[in-house]
Amino acid sequence: MNRIKSLKITMVFLVFCIMISAGLLTWLCFLFLYSAGIFSIPVLAPIISQLIALFVSIVIGTSISAVASENILKPLNQLIKATKIVSTGDFSVRVKELSSRSEIADLLRNFNHMTEELGSIEMFRNDFINNFSHEFKTPIVSIRGFAKQLQNDNLEALKRKEYTDIIINESERLTNMSANILILTKFENQRIITDQTEYELDEQIRNCIILLENQWSRKNIEINLNLEAIKIFGNIEMLSHLWINLIENAIKNSKDNGNITIECHETLDDIAFKISNDGNGMDDNTLKHIFDKFYQGDRSHTSPGNGLGLSIVKRIVELVRGEIAVESKINQGTTFIVKLPKV
Repeated sequence: MNRIKSLKITMVFLVFCIMISAGLLTWLCFLFLYSAGIFSIPVLAPIISQLIALFVSIVIGTSISAVASENILKPLNQLIKATKIVSTGDFSVRVKELSSRSEIADLLRNFNHMTEELGSIEMFRNDFINNFSHEFKTPIVSIRGFAKQLQNDNLEALKRKEYTDIIINESERLTNMSANILILTKFENQRIITDQTEYELDEQIRNCIILLENQWSRKNIEINLNLEAIKIFGNIEMLSHLWINLIENAIKNSKDNGNITIECHETLDDIAFKISNDGNGMDDNTLKHIFDKFYQGDRSHTSPGNGLGLSIVKRIVELVRGEIAVESKINQGTTFIVKLPKV
C-alpha cells in the first residue's frame, strides 16, 4: 500500500513539474516575442493573449509529456512484451533492470527473479517427470519379462521360484515408490503443521528402530543407542517418517556385521539427533545430490531404495524449521545430524 501511495505521489509530482515547466516556457516565449518586437503585449486583446498562451502551453506541455512518458513507459512496454513471452511457456526472457530504487525498478527486478524461479521449477519438473518415468518403467519391464518366462511350461522349478521372487521384489519396489511419492507430495504441498502434541521423542526413536528390526538384523548390524529422555512438541506421524527414513538409509548403506550409532540430546536452543554408520561413505559429488528426488549414489541399484527417502527427510526438516547436515568420507562411513527447534 505504501508503494502504491509513493507511485501516486511521484505521478502527481511529475504532472506538477510538467505544468510549471510549460508555464515558464510559455512566459519565456512571450518575453522573446516581445523583445524581438514581433508584437507588443500591452496592445494585444485579452482574448488573443489567452489563446496564444493556451496554444503555446499545449504544445510545450505535450512535448515535455511525450519525452517524459517515453522514458517512463519504455521499461513498462518491455515488461508487457516479456510477460507475453512468459505466457507462452518461455521462462528464459529477462528485462533490462534500472539502477534506481524506484517502484518500477523493483517491479523489473522482481519480474526477473520470478522468471528465474519459474525456469528452475520448469527444469525441476522436467527432470522429475523423466526420472519418475524411468524409475517406474524399469520394474514394470522387469515384471513383464519374467512373467512371460513363467508361461514356459518347460521351465525348471528352481528358475520358476527365482523369477517369482524377482516379480515379488519388483512389485514391492513399485509399492514402496508409490507410497513415498504420495508422502513426499503431501509434505511438499503442506505449509502449516497440524495435529501437534507433546510426546517422548526418545521412545518414538526406539519404536522406529524396532519397526526396522528385520532389516538391521538381516545384515547382523549392531545398533548403539545414546538417547536422552526428551519431550518434544510436534506431529508424531511426520517425525516418524523422518526417523524411519534416516535409519533405513543408515541400514542400507551399512556393511554386514557393521555398526550404527544413534544419539539424541537436548541443547539450550534445540534438539540434536545424530545417526552414524560405518559403511563405504560418499564422495563429494554424491553429497551434493543426496537430497535430490530419485537420486541414488548406487547407480547399479544393487541396494534397495528409490531415491525418495532423503528427499522426504529434507522436506520434513524444512517444515519444522530445523537444520540437517551430512558428514561423509569414502570408506569412513556417513553421519547425518538433524537439529530441531524445541518449540
